[in-house]
Amino acid sequence: MSLQDWLTHCERLHPQTIELGLERVSQVAARMNLRFDCPVITVAGTNGKGSTCAMLESVYRHAGFKTGLYTSPHLVYFQERCRLNGRPAPADTLTPHFERVEAARGDISLSYFEFTSLALFSCLSEAQLDVVILEVGLGGRLDAVNIIDAGCAVITSVDLDHTELLGPDRESIGREKAGIMRPGIPLVISDPAPPASVLAHAQSLGADVWQVTRDVQFAGDAQQWIWQARGRTYSGLAYPALRGANQLLNAAGVLAVLEALRQQLPVTAQAIRLGLSKVEWPGRFQILPGQPAVVLDVAHNPHATAALAHNLDAMGLYPRTHAVLGAMADKDLPGLFKKLLPLVECWYFCDLPTPRAAGAKTLQQVWQLLSPPAGTTSALFDGPVQALAQAVSLADPTDRILVFGSFFTVGAVLAHGIDGRLPAYLPT
Repeated sequence: MSLQDWLTHCERLHPQTIELGLERVSQVAARMNLRFDCPVITVAGTNGKGSTCAMLESVYRHAGFKTGLYTSPHLVYFQERCRLNGRPAPADTLTPHFERVEAARGDISLSYFEFTSLALFSCLSEAQLDVVILEVGLGGRLDAVNIIDAGCAVITSVDLDHTELLGPDRESIGREKAGIMRPGIPLVISDPAPPASVLAHAQSLGADVWQVTRDVQFAGDAQQWIWQARGRTYSGLAYPALRGANQLLNAAGVLAVLEALRQQLPVTAQAIRLGLSKVEWPGRFQILPGQPAVVLDVAHNPHATAALAHNLDAMGLYPRTHAVLGAMADKDLPGLFKKLLPLVECWYFCDLPTPRAAGAKTLQQVWQLLSPPAGTTSALFDGPVQALAQAVSLADPTDRILVFGSFFTVGAVLAHGIDGRLPAYLPT
């Protein structure tokens, strides 16, 4: 069976797309004797998880370590979810691990996420790596990633998303994300104002807490920044290559992880500088060269779009901003618009190729109910590629085009490419 055959099999296997809980996936993992012989870093949070993982991977690679990285979801190709030494694992490398999961599960039904996660964990566990970085998919406590005991846990931002599954407020959501902690191991908190539930759980477990702005200090000017914690100082640091004001918080948390694991994984200041300056993570406030400016961002909840609005505002003056938006129906759709309404003159709403998506017409109706500024326009499209093509044709060279709202939205543009400016993604 090809990788695509296995993915199709996984989609058909389980009646529910999302089913939180560790009992079934833990049973199969035990049958597989799944274990890691190197330090594991688990990263949870509402936003900033992927960027944190990418920075950790980049620094450790520049320090000479063999790295493994698991993230989800993918933008274009499934193989993006499993990176070995900075490169997506080839499809034919992954298929034996799907076979291993199938042989071990017996009559246990696994969701798509559980089955694929076990297969990718299997791949990472056998790759003879020095460090493995795991991004939590949803929540933390009951996410399949949490079957792996981490040597260091990271919680980035905590805000409202997936409230139907994780709870209605930050305290409830924080409690779920705190589930990745383990007694006595380092815990890095990149959220400068974490919920009390996170701190209380850390205290109950005796976790070694590194909280940014409390235990970890950082500051910067126009050219460089400085980091300090527990008697160690890094000065003259270049800003992370990932754009956005929020990335400095993520980077401060990354350096805390590096310090917490220094005995096992020593890194030099030079590796830190190179790793941060060369990190790449597509679709996160990614600005393409050329005119008009094109910004790609997978922001899909109010917290993320508020950060996106801040970053757009800091870009400078653009006569008009054109926004291509496709989003999931279960998101806080009014919240997606709230901070961006004053910044966007032309909206291009699009359908997405998944039953979970809100239709373009629904997005337009939500937008209309929010009383957008006078003179703002909107149009409907079958998909992100068509919407972007129209935006490009109508935008002046000095305008700006934003593509956001979902991994599906940004992924479709990345898969198709943009003439002469962004080549289409190719599978590994």
